[in-house]
Amino acid sequence: MAAAGEVTAKGMAAVAEAIRPGVSTWELDKIARKTFKLLKAIPAFLNYGGFPAGICASKNSVVVHGIPSKRNILKEGDIISIDIGAIYEGFVGDMARTFPVGEISDEAKRLIEVTEQCFWKGIAFAKEGCRLGDLSHAIEQNAKDAGYGVVRDYVGHGIGREMHEDPAVPNFGKPGYGVRFEKGMVIAVEPMINMGTWEVITDEADGWTVRTADGKLSAHYENTVAITSGEPRILTIP
Repeated sequence: MAAAGEVTAKGMAAVAEAIRPGVSTWELDKIARKTFKLLKAIPAFLNYGGFPAGICASKNSVVVHGIPSKRNILKEGDIISIDIGAIYEGFVGDMARTFPVGEISDEAKRLIEVTEQCFWKGIAFAKEGCRLGDLSHAIEQNAKDAGYGVVRDYVGHGIGREMHEDPAVPNFGKPGYGVRFEKGMVIAVEPMINMGTWEVITDEADGWTVRTADGKLSAHYENTVAITSGEPRILTIP
């Protein structure tokens, strides 16, 4: 799992380096696929459930599952969420980041910062003996304190030889409830935080692209995290 996480992080780094105004999301997908091929890994998202690309590239009001396209060109002031996964030697790594494209608004910067902060608040409870609801509640509370909506229709997940395993890892919940974490568990923790409503809609045209219902910005931050007897081990940070 650690090796798969490292490969995934290398793919993300290659994509991040290319993010700038004028670049298409198709080009970013091409970079990810090329990087994984060089590392002898397989893009985990490609053809997963029929998804037609190697990464999810979700711009501005797109929450998740944005399909890369030659027509989708990054512009100054956009924000772009990249969700990326790799299969390496039979194990899966999964991570997401939201990046600024050039100079962005202070409001967009704050959304990105709070979304990452939600992750760190949550994994303070990714420890042996804590419950899933403790982690979920910490994420939800941090987002609500900032005045943001917490996506409820899409959640984190267990991960291992398959990308999506038990348990589901919501970004909302009650402390003291849910699965008790045990050493050796590995989960993907991924706050998806909206500037406005938590509600989302899926584009009928492609059946994949998930947008905020009010058209406001959304940000995404994810890592693959191993539960240990001490502090959690983040597998997708080099």
